[in-house]
Amino acid sequence: MLSEILKHIPQRDPFLFIENIVDRSENSITTSKKLTGEEDFFRGHFPGQPVMPGVLLSEACFQTGALLMSLKGESSEGSKTALVTRIQGAKFKNIAKPGDTLMITVDFVEMLANAAFMKGKITADGKTIMTIEFAATLVDGGVI
Repeated sequence: MLSEILKHIPQRDPFLFIENIVDRSENSITTSKKLTGEEDFFRGHFPGQPVMPGVLLSEACFQTGALLMSLKGESSEGSKTALVTRIQGAKFKNIAKPGDTLMITVDFVEMLANAAFMKGKITADGKTIMTIEFAATLVDGGVI
């Protein structure tokens, strides 16, 4: 399902932090990412005890939210790009480490004008890794 993701969001390796669509409804989506330990960010982020940086966990939520917006039809393929405009309430409850399979769920809260408000949650092995609330706005695809 990686090919489906690549059709809908602009991020590419090495800055793509979702790899499968696990579940989807009209206002919610769950994606996943298997952390192999070979990811470059693990080399320097707590060597010997590698931890996925919180900012990259947040980015996984943002990418999942952009995918949801695209699949909902809020951003038609190629013409609009979702950019994060607000982050609030980020809470990091556990760490993400090599071997974990991240389950990234984003729920659509509401659309106001061209701003989408969403809530994200990442779990691994049934434990909550993080929660976050964020907003994204749509810009013309050629702007960035």
